[in-house]
Amino acid sequence: MSDLLGREFFQLALVAALLVGLCAPAVGTFIVQRKLSLLGDGIGHVALTGVALGFLTGTAPVVTAVVVSVAGAIAIELVRARGRTSGDVALALLFYGGIAGGVMLMGIAPGGSNAKLNSYLFGAIASVTRQDIWIIGALAVAVIAVVAIFGRELFVLCQDEEVAKASGLPVRFLSLLIAVTAALTVVIAMRVVGLLLVSALMVIPVATSQQLTRGFRATMGLAMVFGVVAAVGGLLVSTVSPKVAPGASIVLLALAGFVLALTVGKFVRRSRPEETV
Repeated sequence: MSDLLGREFFQLALVAALLVGLCAPAVGTFIVQRKLSLLGDGIGHVALTGVALGFLTGTAPVVTAVVVSVAGAIAIELVRARGRTSGDVALALLFYGGIAGGVMLMGIAPGGSNAKLNSYLFGAIASVTRQDIWIIGALAVAVIAVVAIFGRELFVLCQDEEVAKASGLPVRFLSLLIAVTAALTVVIAMRVVGLLLVSALMVIPVATSQQLTRGFRATMGLAMVFGVVAAVGGLLVSTVSPKVAPGASIVLLALAGFVLALTVGKFVRRSRPEETV
């Protein structure tokens, strides 16, 4: 382990895993509460088009992924809010359009290849560079800042949109803020778990935490702990066993945590004495 800590690639990968483990469940708590668990998947597919656009134009794929992901997130929120297309249909449009656009652009991009595409689809945490860390770090700070500053308002919105409107909160702005923050989180996590698995790290730690807690803040805090444990644990597993993909090991560890929490939660509830009238 000491040898690994001394290697730059592992240090960069560890920082990326920590940032993703913190940010993904923090944003995921609001998404799950609002019953938009598949939002991360939809944005992830759109981000693939942004990545391919980066290769096509010769710019940083992470930067173009941010731009395209944010635009896609805003589009789906506007479509959902107007009510002309249901949320699941709008997400399906993102799924299909995003993946098709990404594959097409990557095919015509100079130097584009399936190997490069797969590194973003399934993650390649060992190849994270210093430039990636600076970008991921800046995006992570923005995500945590949104959660810290607008957490109370976002909580009211996720609980009941009508109550939020009656309270005078800017519902449209807050809804767009959640969508944009989710888009930034997807870009943060795509080099760690991959665009196809990023939504799992936004949802599973939250679902795990819900088995053990009741309050919103407690759920978010514990979900962030579970996210960090899964991200770092999956990184260690893939480092020790190079044949194991890091994204897959992270998600499988998160799922194992959910199964354990589900079992413990049921046991605790059964062991509680029944209330008497």
